[in-house]
Amino acid sequence: MVTLHRILVPLDGSKLSERALPLATALAQKFGSEVTLLRVLEVSPPAPGTRYPENHWMREALQHSHREAQEYLEARRIELTGQGIRVRALVRDESPAEDILLVADHEKIDLIVMSSHGMGGPSPWTAGSVAHKVMLHSPCPVLLVRHSPEQAGTG
Repeated sequence: MVTLHRILVPLDGSKLSERALPLATALAQKFGSEVTLLRVLEVSPPAPGTRYPENHWMREALQHSHREAQEYLEARRIELTGQGIRVRALVRDESPAEDILLVADHEKIDLIVMSSHGMGGPSPWTAGSVAHKVMLHSPCPVLLVRHSPEQAGTG
């Protein structure tokens, strides 16, 4: 018998990434799983040699991004908790694929449920670079929720 104690759902804030939530929710309800929502911020460092006074703006921008990500995840957490699901929310800010893989390993995740596309949008030729990296290197099974052409106008 398969048991899923912990399900990881990476979200990037887009409607496309949120298409993984209904399936993750159904699985969590069926198996009594805890769901971990993960938002990875992509923070680009300034170009080499660029000088900014004490980097205050970078620190403030990062703090603002973290607050927005936490608010976003808290809203999703409340929705899922209202459906009787145990939910945790994490915000990371390194590299999307690497952070998803690190969280999956450190949190002993049993299944990753993610959209095949997020903010990068759909492409007819790939599953998305983040999803592809996660599929190749994940320590656990990955369930991809695909973007279909019929959904193109709804994302």
